[in-house]
Amino acid sequence: AEGIFEFIDKVVTSWPAGAKHAYCCMFSNPQNLDISSLIGSPMESPFAIALQNCSQLMVVPNHVCSIYSRIWCCYEAFLAYSGDKYIFTASSPLLGLWPRAMRIA
Repeated sequence: AEGIFEFIDKVVTSWPAGAKHAYCCMFSNPQNLDISSLIGSPMESPFAIALQNCSQLMVVPNHVCSIYSRIWCCYEAFLAYSGDKYIFTASSPLLGLWPRAMRIA
């Protein structure tokens, strides 16, 4: 699974200007429990409802595996594309940028 530090670094680095809210399935759905009642009808799943109400989708890859090896990630991308959402990939922070920018270290 993903490392939380890698995830946070990428989200903070790539956060869109003016964005105020985020839905993150790995925090909102019980990942290690039976979620069949949440996803029994994919178009009514928490993923689908969140994507219907958003304007963009930030894809946050990790170094462990392709997110597109996960069926729900593929489904989310499909829904976002079908809903004409702006889709972009989060990137890692540039190493050493902040110490130089802040003139520290």
